[in-house]
Amino acid sequence: MHFNKIQHQNLFAYRRLRRAIGYLGIFLPIILVLLSLFKFFGTGIQPSISHYYFSNLREIFTGTLCAVGLFLICYKGNGNKVFWKNDNYLTNLAGFMAIGVAFIPTDPTGTSCTQCTLISFGLKELHYGFAAVLFLTFAFLSIHVFTIGQALNTAIPISMVNENNIYRFCGYGIIVCITLIPFELFEYATLTFEAVSLFLFGTSWLIKGRALGDKGIIGRKLYREQNIIDTEETVSP
Repeated sequence: MHFNKIQHQNLFAYRRLRRAIGYLGIFLPIILVLLSLFKFFGTGIQPSISHYYFSNLREIFTGTLCAVGLFLICYKGNGNKVFWKNDNYLTNLAGFMAIGVAFIPTDPTGTSCTQCTLISFGLKELHYGFAAVLFLTFAFLSIHVFTIGQALNTAIPISMVNENNIYRFCGYGIIVCITLIPFELFEYATLTFEAVSLFLFGTSWLIKGRALGDKGIIGRKLYREQNIIDTEETVSP
């Protein structure tokens, strides 16, 4: 009984960590853009999320990315022999990439910058490389890792909003967004596609963390589980 209680606590801890990662991913672009609308902060809307490094909102940008990176590194999954299905490898990789994006910024948009570090110039390609690997890793986690392990339940049909369908939609959506970024299709296209990618990333982690709960119709539609009453013993992580 004591062992089951520890298992439940660990399960809830994992879900809280997943939710924290999801919320940070979703709210980072929202907060940056909203604060850009207030003259008090002295920062206009930037062409990309990365360019907030050179603004008065730099600490929010770098701090949030570092938090996401550390949470991902601390996250320990079940593991898998196949690299692109191993959540330990992928979350560690994504964590280090997030920290790299935070501290190796892209080039500033203006001709001068009062907040640049010694490594701000000449490493734009490295920054883009970190960002590309970061988003691709997010996509791989959604497509190849989060879709593993849903308990088979022939009594409950697979819904269109089943969690695995959501994970795949989010993962492939991230790939589409990062593929479109280099084309600069419209003003603030980079910012828009980055924000959508982060929203999809965050949504995937929130669903995995069961932020909407898993009782009743939500349990049946999303997770194919009959959780009308509290039966956490049967809930898969």
